[in-house]
Amino acid sequence: MKILCIGDIVGTPGCEMVISQLKYIIADYGIDFVIANGENASTGNGITAEKAHKLADCGVDVITLGNHSFNKAEAGQLMNNGFPMIRPINYPPQTPGNGFIIKECKNKKIAVINALGRVYLNPIDSPFDAVMKCANDISSSADIIIVDFHAEATSEKAALAWYLDGKVTAVFGTHTHVQTADERLLPGGTAFITDIGMTGPYNSVLGVDKDISVSRFVTLMSKRYVLAEGNCFLCGIILDIDDENNKVKKIERLKIF
Repeated sequence: MKILCIGDIVGTPGCEMVISQLKYIIADYGIDFVIANGENASTGNGITAEKAHKLADCGVDVITLGNHSFNKAEAGQLMNNGFPMIRPINYPPQTPGNGFIIKECKNKKIAVINALGRVYLNPIDSPFDAVMKCANDISSSADIIIVDFHAEATSEKAALAWYLDGKVTAVFGTHTHVQTADERLLPGGTAFITDIGMTGPYNSVLGVDKDISVSRFVTLMSKRYVLAEGNCFLCGIILDIDDENNKVKKIERLKIF
């Protein structure tokens, strides 16, 4: 079983990159299941129903979100109607949608859990408690459990991975838009990487027009962020999972231009 996890999709350029390239990636790498973080898929953050459906139609099996989950109001309705998209599990229980989903692929039940970090982000319930409870609750009904931890601090991401080691199949980080080179298999068998990167304009600052971003830092004057233009790249990881014991044999970084 090979699972592709795609890093934060940024705006229309990022969506178009996934739509145009995903079928080739699936064929070239023998991908069976695709997870993508889509919380920035629409202009101005958030995700619209149109963008979500386009990603699903091109081969994305599960869309995860983050701190911009509800920047577009239609996201909640989409999730409540059964669309395969999840928001952080440590949001309040009254929040629309669910924090995990279980889908079947090649006779395996794959669970995807989404969680949001607390360090340098808005106050929210503990991701450690929420994800551990969910992992324990679904352990008998899921063969594979993948966690997208949308968080700012690398220490918080690493701590969650160690906390879940042996309880879940993999923990990958999103949100910072920069792919890290620390992919590894923890002693208990859980695969981990701090951040899988972003999918969107390459010559940019985290997807934003580089001149605007530089100007804000140099002058300390507010300017409206605008997405960069030009060539895009797609970042993510491939999890190669043993069909016998459901553990990751190899975690491989992916970067395609």
